[in-house]
Amino acid sequence: MSESTERPLAPATPVGATAEERAAALSRGWIVPAVIGSALMMQTLNATVLSNALPVMARDMGEDPLRLNLAITMYLLAAAVFLPISGWAADKFGAKRIFLLAMVLYALSSALCGLADTLMELVGGRLLQGAAGAMMAPVGRLVLLRTTPKNELVGAMSVLTMPALLGPVIGPPVGGFIVTFWDWPWIFFMNLPIAAVGVLLVLRFVPNVALQDAKRLDWKGMLLTGLGLASVIFGFENLGRDFLPALAVAGLFLVGVAMLWTYAWHARRTPHAILDLSLFRVQTFQASVVGGAFMRIAMGATPFMLAMLLQVAFGMTALAAGLLTFIGAAGALIMKTTAPPILRRFGFRNVLIVNAVITGVFFLAYATFQIDTPHWLIMLILLAGGFFRSLQFTSLNGMAYADIEQDRMSRASTMSAMAQQLVQSVGIGLAATLIHVFTQMAGEDQMTAATISPAFLVIGALTFVSLLFYIPLPRNAGDEMNRRS
Repeated sequence: MSESTERPLAPATPVGATAEERAAALSRGWIVPAVIGSALMMQTLNATVLSNALPVMARDMGEDPLRLNLAITMYLLAAAVFLPISGWAADKFGAKRIFLLAMVLYALSSALCGLADTLMELVGGRLLQGAAGAMMAPVGRLVLLRTTPKNELVGAMSVLTMPALLGPVIGPPVGGFIVTFWDWPWIFFMNLPIAAVGVLLVLRFVPNVALQDAKRLDWKGMLLTGLGLASVIFGFENLGRDFLPALAVAGLFLVGVAMLWTYAWHARRTPHAILDLSLFRVQTFQASVVGGAFMRIAMGATPFMLAMLLQVAFGMTALAAGLLTFIGAAGALIMKTTAPPILRRFGFRNVLIVNAVITGVFFLAYATFQIDTPHWLIMLILLAGGFFRSLQFTSLNGMAYADIEQDRMSRASTMSAMAQQLVQSVGIGLAATLIHVFTQMAGEDQMTAATISPAFLVIGALTFVSLLFYIPLPRNAGDEMNRRS
């Protein structure tokens, strides 16, 4: 291991500690994840705000609104390419150093996006932003994983995601307000003060993480995974959108699958492959990443489908729809304070099984929304759905690292982040395809509530597949993470 003067893993609160020592330890346990989560809030806020601003941006640039989807797609493509090297870079140069660099790069790229006058200039800024975001999220999580004892990790993860969840809460109404009463570049410029404060807080409060023994970078693996994931993501982004010919979309999937299959063959013959596929032999990690993917498909698809339902089918404005749907993220934020005691009481396995059913039922309930459904009832269902959905993802994120050794944390964090990135695109692409198919089957020229609702039923039904991964878990799975052992 490389020689380092950086601080080691933070110790748990000692038995018999004084009230002052316990208060100091509690403060450290809250401050570090809160600071990292505040930095990650830039990403979630920007993602939810941007979708509301696309039509106005297209008009200002003289482009077709559909072409502005490139601003989202290029971000996902850049993130897919750079995610595999985030763990290696953190091991090689230090997780805190890479995290700070990613924050600064994200702010600079945000400024470039705000200054863009043409679509190509915007796409260039978004490519840089995606590269920075790919490094920021998994490396920030890695800092927390390496500075927090396992028995305090669930609580720390809950605190970490609280600021990040503020993005989806305030993003829709903020985006609607900016494009209605201000100018769209400010959806990017508002990242600058957030990044400046975040850098200062990270420098002040976040401890350094001991350097790891980084192996030689697997360039061949990076190329195969980058091209493979980029092809698959770009394919899903164009499903049901008529932006590319069907044959071209099929070609993207074939190339992506071939690249990823070739990487799997390469990884078995390379001692230090860029992605550690052996992580999926760990049952808790497999249940979290693979089983959780079916739940995350619904999470990625729901904001897109709700926007189509409320704005296109029901005729609501972006601001009105944003003010209605932000309540789901508010429910998720509320759950973060109650998740740790629930997990300590019932354990990961029981919570994941029961809550998967509850969460799936709420996804199915979105199919019942009609134009005359009272707004208070829609908000109540979205609030409860966000509440239980947050409990599920807090459980999945915590259990993923229960049986992972410290020297494999960076690889596990990278793999988890890549899976979430890929599944998010799968959810959006699948939702677009389902809506397109149901609209064609109904003989309609444009989507209606009757053609969007069946898509909610299909996506919601997929969430129950995750039970096949949760039920086989041992009853004590992840108990060390929530102090049940």
